[in-house]
Amino acid sequence: MKRILFTCLLLALSIVLAGCGEKGSTTIDLIMTDFLFEPSEFTVPAGKDITVNATNNGAVEHEFVIFKLGTDAGQEFGDEDEENIYWEVEVLAGETTTTTFTAPSKPGEYFVTCGIEGHLLAGMVGKLTVVEP
Repeated sequence: MKRILFTCLLLALSIVLAGCGEKGSTTIDLIMTDFLFEPSEFTVPAGKDITVNATNNGAVEHEFVIFKLGTDAGQEFGDEDEENIYWEVEVLAGETTTTTFTAPSKPGEYFVTCGIEGHLLAGMVGKLTVVEP
């Protein structure tokens, strides 16, 4: 009986400790297709280095563009949006790339889109949620 009680307590403690880890992920595994991000929403810890594993399974080049907090591309991505870009990566059709960036230090919801002409209009958008670590 004592062994069962001890095992249950140990299991409960393990579950509690597992939940005490860092909020958000420091890795984004991203699949780009024509014209979607899979997944389209990501949560990362503020100020941490984030590894992006981006695979373009589409027939054309795609970009993963994160905008600065409080900005977006409106209805159409254009040259005027360049000043609002926090970070971006381009991936050619059929290619995979791994790169890193430092997550914004300010928590919030950041707009994500593909910067290739017409891809925003086609619905290639997402959201990066930055949380306190």
